[in-house]
Amino acid sequence: MKKLQSDIKKYLKERAWDNLRPGDLAKSIAIESGELLEIFQWSSLSLDEVRKDKGKIDEIKKELADVLIYCFDIAVLLNFDVEGVMRQKLEHIKKKYPAEIMSKMKGKESGTEDAYWQIKKTYRKNGQS
Repeated sequence: MKKLQSDIKKYLKERAWDNLRPGDLAKSIAIESGELLEIFQWSSLSLDEVRKDKGKIDEIKKELADVLIYCFDIAVLLNFDVEGVMRQKLEHIKKKYPAEIMSKMKGKESGTEDAYWQIKKTYRKNGQS
């Protein structure tokens, strides 16, 4: 991860993009994530169906790469330890959504997970994320 961050820092510096505004990068992340989402517009393909669709997989890779590059750009410019930030958030999510509760929802239709929404509602009510 450190090597990737170093490569991105070099890539930004070589292009004189090492002073980009964080807000502009955040906007770019949102724009590119919209393009990723557009791939799935008007469909509700399962994981297996997507995996079997080589054309869709290629589209997803391209758009996901755009999102990830902008995410890493902002992290590098703000001197974040990306691995540390992600590990910290994963630990928070593990506590927020305990495996023993969430695993019971396996196989349920997306959007119907009452426990998930109840946890999310409670956290929002308490001003947490």
